[in-house]
Amino acid sequence: MMVRQAIFSTVFFLLMASPLQATTTDDVADYTQCVALVQKNPALAEGRARVWENHGGDVSAVHCDALALTALKRYPEAARRLDALARDKRITTSADRAALFDQAGNAWLLAGAGSSALQSFAAAVATSPNDIGYLADRARAHAMLKDWSGADDDLSAALLRDQNRADLLVLRASARWSLNRKADAATDILRALELYPDYPAALVERGMMKYSVGDTNGAGKDWKKAAASGQGEAAEEAKRNLAAMGAETKAGH
Repeated sequence: MMVRQAIFSTVFFLLMASPLQATTTDDVADYTQCVALVQKNPALAEGRARVWENHGGDVSAVHCDALALTALKRYPEAARRLDALARDKRITTSADRAALFDQAGNAWLLAGAGSSALQSFAAAVATSPNDIGYLADRARAHAMLKDWSGADDDLSAALLRDQNRADLLVLRASARWSLNRKADAATDILRALELYPDYPAALVERGMMKYSVGDTNGAGKDWKKAAASGQGEAAEEAKRNLAAMGAETKAGH
């Protein structure tokens, strides 16, 4: 039988490079080249970043190394490097520090380490408490740990800052459904679809809700519409759900 999967279980985006304060013009150029190489040949970029770091490279060398490790799917190593870098005294702005903690948290999520991710995201939120993205990311860590109340709290705090974030409404709907707050979850999905008609992630989540209460026809319609959108992970999840539902139907006969 197909098991309802929360929208939180979707694949997390790979870390995106965010510029750090380099100490010299040469470091800026080296960092730009290193990050570009991560996209083409992460193994080569990782090696060059280590050489650069060992020959006096600044925090940019460490950051590029962490990005390369992430691209190589060496997530725990990348996360540890990013956490350490966030605490490095050479990081002089709170914005950079919070971004690094957040990137560390995402690397921990990719590693499947929810507790470590929660710690990194908590540090990001503590450094920049009004950032909606950091609250949403911490909610994902709570969800990985099946702490739906914690996820709901963070998403509600984020939505207080921006009530028109359809993506956050979908995430909160998933958390609230898991908390058996079904009416509240349905309200969040309805609001998300009002803001963004035919929003694939909302359709996938609404389909999950319908399926869980036995409305397979309604679930199928939502998933077909989401799949037809071709929009990233939501479309792929919809296709998987349709395939699973089709397999169940055949098995039932």
